[in-house]
Amino acid sequence: LLLLYVIDLQQIPSHFSLCELLNGIRTSGEVEIFPQGKLGTPMVVYCDMETDGGGWMVKLRLRVFQRRKDGSEDFFRGWKDYVKGFGNLNGEFWFGLEKIHNLSTMAKMILRVDLRDGGESVFAKYSTFEVAKKYYRLKVGGYSGTAGDSLSYHNNQVFSTKDRNPAPSITSCAMSYRGGWWYMNCHEANLNGLYGIDVNVSLCLCKGIIWTSWKGKDHSIQFTEMKMRPADFRPPPKK
Repeated sequence: LLLLYVIDLQQIPSHFSLCELLNGIRTSGEVEIFPQGKLGTPMVVYCDMETDGGGWMVKLRLRVFQRRKDGSEDFFRGWKDYVKGFGNLNGEFWFGLEKIHNLSTMAKMILRVDLRDGGESVFAKYSTFEVAKKYYRLKVGGYSGTAGDSLSYHNNQVFSTKDRNPAPSITSCAMSYRGGWWYMNCHEANLNGLYGIDVNVSLCLCKGIIWTSWKGKDHSIQFTEMKMRPADFRPPPKK
């Protein structure tokens, strides 16, 4: 049974995190939120209440905004798809740049990237995370974790896709590495690349799901999840 919670962010006291209000604070699930109040445009996010104390919105899964796990979704897409979002919140998905921007600027946010492959699990956490409105420029920094820091390389980069590159100096990166990302001549991380690409060497390396500081550029990672939560979030006390 899938429960959908509806929350008007304008009615939440400032000391509450969105995900703190989800099902007694302890259960992961989908939640429909209204960042500008009930008269604004709603969005559905997935709240992860298990990882690292909970409170995460998942996207590239969190306030999860991204997830890769089985290659079921095509991530080699154009600008409009990446702005709007695509996929299934219960499977692989990209939440959408416009929605990620809205959430990441709603309050000071922390980013967490979870990576799993071959029975190993690592993570990277960033104390600074924001996606700007103009060109969806990435602001990220303050690394800690076990995965190594492959994302700070992309700090201050604009988002590019196969059909749109706001930065002329990186015109071929999205086409060359088969994804939409904050490329910079070209990548140390490429979490929206082709799934399982290292299985077929003839298709060339580095085009897969890459986190260089963990698995190098020759191996496509099996599972990724990007998520954010407010920096002032505090895990609920255990019963």
